[in-house]
Amino acid sequence: MSSAEPYISENPRPETRPVIRQLDDSAINRIAAGEVVERPASAVKELVENAIDAGATRITVEIADGGKTLIRVTDDGCGMTPEDLPLALSRHATSKIDGSDLLNIHTFGFRGEALPSLGAVGRLTITSRAAGHEAAQIRVSGGKLEPVKPAALRAGSVVELRDLFFATPARLKFMRTDRAEAQAISDTVKRLAMAEPSVGFTLRDVSGGGEGRVTFRADPLSGDLFDALHGRLASVLGREFAENALKIDASREGIRLYGYAALPTYSRGAAVAQFLFVNTRPVKDKMLTGALRAAYFDFLSRDRHPAAALFIDCDPQLVDVNVHPAKSEVRFRDPGLARGLIVSSLRHALAEAGHRASTTVAGATLGAMRAEQPTATGAPRVYQMDRPSYGARSQSYAAQSPGQPHPASFNAPPSPGFAELAGAYSGRVTEAAEPPAAPGQPSDTPERAAPGAEALPLGAARGQVHENYIIAQTTDGMVIVDQHAAHERLVYEKLKRQMANNGVAAQALLIPEIVELSDNDCACLLGVADELAKFGLGIEAFGGNAIAVRETPAILGEVNAEAMIKDILDELSDQGESQLVQAKIEAILSRVACHGSIRSGRRMRGEEMDALLREMEATPHSGQCNHGRPTYVELKLADIERLFGRS
Repeated sequence: MSSAEPYISENPRPETRPVIRQLDDSAINRIAAGEVVERPASAVKELVENAIDAGATRITVEIADGGKTLIRVTDDGCGMTPEDLPLALSRHATSKIDGSDLLNIHTFGFRGEALPSLGAVGRLTITSRAAGHEAAQIRVSGGKLEPVKPAALRAGSVVELRDLFFATPARLKFMRTDRAEAQAISDTVKRLAMAEPSVGFTLRDVSGGGEGRVTFRADPLSGDLFDALHGRLASVLGREFAENALKIDASREGIRLYGYAALPTYSRGAAVAQFLFVNTRPVKDKMLTGALRAAYFDFLSRDRHPAAALFIDCDPQLVDVNVHPAKSEVRFRDPGLARGLIVSSLRHALAEAGHRASTTVAGATLGAMRAEQPTATGAPRVYQMDRPSYGARSQSYAAQSPGQPHPASFNAPPSPGFAELAGAYSGRVTEAAEPPAAPGQPSDTPERAAPGAEALPLGAARGQVHENYIIAQTTDGMVIVDQHAAHERLVYEKLKRQMANNGVAAQALLIPEIVELSDNDCACLLGVADELAKFGLGIEAFGGNAIAVRETPAILGEVNAEAMIKDILDELSDQGESQLVQAKIEAILSRVACHGSIRSGRRMRGEEMDALLREMEATPHSGQCNHGRPTYVELKLADIERLFGRS
C-alpha cells in the first residue's frame, strides 16, 4: 500500500446503529466461566473451597486426564436440601453472604458464580444430602438444567464435572498436556491443604479406571496451631522445609502474621516455594511477595528466592477480597502496615537464628562422599573414601547454593588474619598474627582449645586444612568452616551496624542535576523522597515535571543520577517499592568486607580460629556469606561412622 492510499480497516464500523440487547443466562454464565474457570485447576479450586465452606473435615478429589474429562469432589460437609439444588445453579445465588456487607467476608466463596459457570461449559452433576433430608441429585449440561431427582448418599456432597469446556471447544485448544494440568491441580490442592490443617485431603488420579492411584494425601491434624501447621507443611512441602524453617508469630495494630520461613541457605532457584495466605485464603499478591523478597534482600543473591508459608489474619474490614473473580488478589486498607509487619518479623526471626545454617548443607556434603556400588559380577561393596572429583564437589556445592560459582582455586595472597581485623569490634585483645608457616613446617595450632569448648554450638578448633578450612570438634560431631566466607560475613555485619548507627554519608553535588519526568513519575518519586534520603540520595521538586538531585551517597562515588532515578522508577512501577540505592550501597559494603577479610591461604593459629568460631556464634546471619552460600558444614558423628561402615 502506498503512502497516498487511505487506510481501510479490516473491521469497518457497522452501517446501521447496533441494538442493545439483554444476554440470556447461558451466555452470561459462559462469559463468567472465562474469568472464574481458566483451566481444570480453577474448577478444582472452586469446588474444594465450597467443600471447606460447607464444614467438611475430609475432602477427596478424583481427576482423569488432567481434569479434562473428569473432576469429582466428595466431602462430608453439611450438604444441601433438594430445594437448594436448583438455586445453587442459578447465577449469583449463595449462602455465604446476605449482600449487606461485602467487606465482612469469612468464607472462601461469596460471589455465587462458580457452579453456574461450571454447568455452562461442562456436564455438572451435584448429589447432596443435608441432615434431616433425603439425598437428591441435579444435572446441568452446557447450561441446560435438568429436574431434581432422588439419589443415594449417606451425607455430604459429591460434585462431578465431566467433559470440561465441551460447550466451548475453542477453550480446549488452550489446555496443556494431561501431566501439566494434573500438576496444576496438585499444586492447588496442596495450597488449600496448607490453609486448612484440620481438614483431610486426598487427591486421586483415576485416568486408568478403577480406584486409581493416590498422588497426594494429608490427614487432618488437631491440637496447637503451630504444631498442626508444622505437620501439614512437612507433609506438603517436605521434611527438609520443616527442618529448616523458622517459626514466625507477630502482631501489629490488629494484623497477625504467623507461619514458617526457611533459612537463607535453604533457598530456591525460582519463587516456587512461596505460599501466602490472607485469612486462610491463598493469594498471589505483588505487595506481599515484594515484602518477602525485601526481608531476605541482604541474605540472598538476586537469582535465589526464599521459601516460606506465611499467614496473615486480620479483621475482614481491613482487607478487600472482592478484587478479581478468581479471588486470588487482595487489597489492604493499609498496605504499608502489612508490608512492614512481614519485613520486620522475618528479619527479626532471621537475626534470632544466629549462625544457624540449613541441614541440607550437610546432606549435600555427605552426598559427595558416596560409597562405590557393587560390581556387575557381584563383588562385595567396597567403601571408598578418596577425595571427591571436581564434578562431585561442584554438584555438592550447587546443591548447597545453586547458581553460585564453585571455588575451584584459592590462590589469593595471604592477608591479615582474624586477630587483627576482629579485635577492632569484638573487644578481644589478641597477639599479632605470625607470618604464614613455610610449606612443610608444622602449624603452631594447639592440640586442645579451652576446656568445654566442644559443648559450644560450633565446637573447638582442632586444625586447619588447605589454609582455608577450619576443622572444629563438637560433642557429637565436627564442623568445617570456610574461614574467608565466615569472616567476610562478620566484617559485613559490622559495616552495616556502623552505617545504621551513623547513617549514610551524602555527597552534595556542586551543580544539582535536573531530571525531567512525567507527572505520575514525578509524584511517585517525591512520595519516597524521605526513604531515599536515608540512603544519601537527596531529591526535591524543581518545578513543573522536573526533580532536582542535590545529593548522592558518597560511598558510590561518581553517579549517573538520571539513570539511577529512572531505574528507581522502574522498580517502583514493577514492585511498588525500590531497593536500588540500598542494594548499591550494600554491594559496596560487601566488597569492602570481602577485601578486608581473612584470605584463603592464610595460616591461622588456634586462638584465632577459636575467636572466629565464637564471633560467628555471637553474630546474626553468620551461617551464610554475603551471597547466600553456607559458611560452615556440620557433620554428625553418626553420619561420619556410616560413611566408614561402622554403623
